[in-house]
Amino acid sequence: MPRRTLPPPPPPAYLRTWPDRNALLHDRGMALDELRRRSLGLHRILLLWLFGLGCVIGWALLTVPLEMIEDHDVMAVVMVPLCAILGLGAIAPCVYGVVAGIRNDRKARELTDSWLALDSHPASDSALRSPGLSLCWLLSSLLVCALGLWASFASAAYAEPGRDSYSDVVLGMGTGLILWLTGLIGITKAVGHYRWAIRKLGPATRATPAANSAHR
Repeated sequence: MPRRTLPPPPPPAYLRTWPDRNALLHDRGMALDELRRRSLGLHRILLLWLFGLGCVIGWALLTVPLEMIEDHDVMAVVMVPLCAILGLGAIAPCVYGVVAGIRNDRKARELTDSWLALDSHPASDSALRSPGLSLCWLLSSLLVCALGLWASFASAAYAEPGRDSYSDVVLGMGTGLILWLTGLIGITKAVGHYRWAIRKLGPATRATPAANSAHR
């Protein structure tokens, strides 16, 4: 999704030049905050919805020739390849953007784990849970999923012979499927973040290195 590069991983042990722990925690906190923002920020939700909208527009363009063929319109010979090119041209970059966003999230998670492993600072690390943003992702994605399911079933269940053409049903079901998949991606992201936060930021990970060495 975003093209800006993510924060770099922490340097290996033999290249670390932090003068003291406070300097390390400062850089660590800045990197973790940027990774959290880049992964869960509200702009990411809007970008996901924008990609979903682009796919819906592309799908609508692909269904235009179906209606023309049903109406035996002679212009279908010209419109079929034109709409196919425009429709695929709208869908392809949106699909690429979603796939790139998923890869970006995976990389951000790996970087976050690397920075977390440097040290422990529960006071700042608790912000990584981001319960508000995670809940926003979950609720908004559930709404998009519900809208997609409604669009799919309604277009098939309430189609009236003679009034709703085959292309109308295809358009409605395809749009609903796209919305459902868009919402499902958001739900998966919210649930994945919640599970990660429980695993990485739970009570067992809150002890500082000094405390850990004292128990050995």
